[in-house]
Amino acid sequence: MLIVTTPSIEGKNVKKYIGIVSGEGLVGSNVYKDIFSGVRDVVEGRTSTYEREIKIARDKAIKTMEENAEKLGANAILNVRVKYSNLGGTMGNTILVSISGTAVEY
Repeated sequence: MLIVTTPSIEGKNVKKYIGIVSGEGLVGSNVYKDIFSGVRDVVEGRTSTYEREIKIARDKAIKTMEENAEKLGANAILNVRVKYSNLGGTMGNTILVSISGTAVEY
């Protein structure tokens, strides 16, 4: 499955536009992550705990989107967009990673 952020792929013609596909992933906060995220990495002063968790959630969202596209018979996803939302409120610092794109057949 070819997944790109561009609206087309150079040298290829779309045979069929199948539709919008999406995927989601959540990063939840908890006491232990919050405590350890307060301890910054020595290198670059970044909080690697949350970076890893966000990458895991993003990868899960991409995989779900890809699986949904495959079920529809697509072999590529164009114009992919990633959005991060802090759900806040009763969800604490839960971050939603949502990804969407256009499933196509080349």
